[in-house]
Amino acid sequence: MPNLNLTTRDAATLKVDALVVGSVSTDSGAALAAGHGLPAAAAKHLASVLADLEAKGKPSETVRVVAVPDVAATAVVVAGLGAADDVTPDVLRSAAGSALRSVATKSSVAIALPTANEGALAAVADGAYAGCYTFDAASTKASTGAQTKKAPSKKASSGPKITVVSTLGQGKAVKSAVERAAVIGSARDLARDLVNMPPNLLTPQTFVDHVKAVVAASSGKVTISVLDEKALAKGGFGGIVGVGQGSVNPPRIVTMSYSPSASRTGKSPSVALVGKGITFDSGGLCIKPAGSMLTMKSDMAGAAAVAATVIAAAELGGPVSVTGYLCLAENMPSGTAQRPGDVVTMRNGTTVEIIDTDAEGRMVLGDGLCLASEAKPDVIVDIATLTGAQMVALGSRVAGVMGNDDTFRSQVVDAGGAEGEDSWAMPLPRELRTGLDSVVADLQHKADRWGGMLTAGLFLQEFVGEDIPWAHVDIAGPSFNEKAADGAIPKGGTGYGVATLVRLIESRTA
Repeated sequence: MPNLNLTTRDAATLKVDALVVGSVSTDSGAALAAGHGLPAAAAKHLASVLADLEAKGKPSETVRVVAVPDVAATAVVVAGLGAADDVTPDVLRSAAGSALRSVATKSSVAIALPTANEGALAAVADGAYAGCYTFDAASTKASTGAQTKKAPSKKASSGPKITVVSTLGQGKAVKSAVERAAVIGSARDLARDLVNMPPNLLTPQTFVDHVKAVVAASSGKVTISVLDEKALAKGGFGGIVGVGQGSVNPPRIVTMSYSPSASRTGKSPSVALVGKGITFDSGGLCIKPAGSMLTMKSDMAGAAAVAATVIAAAELGGPVSVTGYLCLAENMPSGTAQRPGDVVTMRNGTTVEIIDTDAEGRMVLGDGLCLASEAKPDVIVDIATLTGAQMVALGSRVAGVMGNDDTFRSQVVDAGGAEGEDSWAMPLPRELRTGLDSVVADLQHKADRWGGMLTAGLFLQEFVGEDIPWAHVDIAGPSFNEKAADGAIPKGGTGYGVATLVRLIESRTA
């Protein structure tokens, strides 16, 4: 993994493989962004090269220049920032990601983008860490195609040593911002690794094994308990049992808990996180078209984000208690698979008529929400790759957020916005609730296609404990990037949601 450091030394004196500075777009092309701190000879040389290359200074543009006068670095990478008046933390995060991806194989990199405040510095550090991510394909070679009993870990990689150049000094707040970026970056990479793992290597049980191994190697502040298929059946978790009954890889619910040290204030604030963890979604008997299955290894991105968030919260050591519930199952067709028309009984005693076995995520989450509610946390967030309707409404980069409390829903949206993870508040219209009425059960688990993201949220709301503020985050689009890497976002699993949830937990401190 990358190593993040902080310095206040002049960028030009740093003996690194690459030095990253910024450029802005002007009417005459790219120009070095203010605050680069480079000697006059270096700035003049870079300006000349940028002009010769007809660089524009636009976001995602990177230009590498070697042998820059009066600069100790082997090469200087000039990262485009766009218009000088529009250099936001999100722009800096993306530029840092693009720049570091272009030199991710180097041993040492310094980054000196313009940072007017701690938020901008944190965004640069976050983007730089994120841009170094690669999934080690060698970690999958242990498999011959057969089911394995233990998920292989990603091979250890030192990654580059990244030195963030600070013009804000090295005060406690500045240091904390960079240290926090490293913790979140490492956790997000864990979520990305889990999402990118081939589905024959990441079954419900090997997901458990992988998370246990990471927790064992971490701060030691996270405890884990696991409900296997027998315990789930005995405990009345009919939703997840039904989804997993068609697979040879039985379901699991994992509870991960972090509790801060006892304080004088008594009980700490508490947050419960529930993640959808369908390790592969064939659609069950309502089988998906072949072309729609290729990315269904990513249907556990919500559970991956929750696992990573609990670990990050423990590493950061905040005063908020965090409990994560990973609802893990594989949705497969077989002679034992769930059928449309079946009726199952959920953890809270609600009976549900199955309409479409490809709408399985809400069933595992329903049981998870019941379990989370039993502990009576202050708030609950569930996160899931739940509906294609989310992508129809909001595209592939923006999550949909619903909830039973407008204030809390807004807090979730704001937390994501502060971390470069965009989301949009969506309603839960009462008039759509009748679409979940059933003549053979308390409710059916799916309504018609109109407002599909919203009716999924309405279904989940049925399993949230009374008087507990709750938000549902649908990440069907932003959890997985099928296109080329862009800024701080890699191809494949994105780790979306980890930074949002960490920020939300931190906001509960007050």
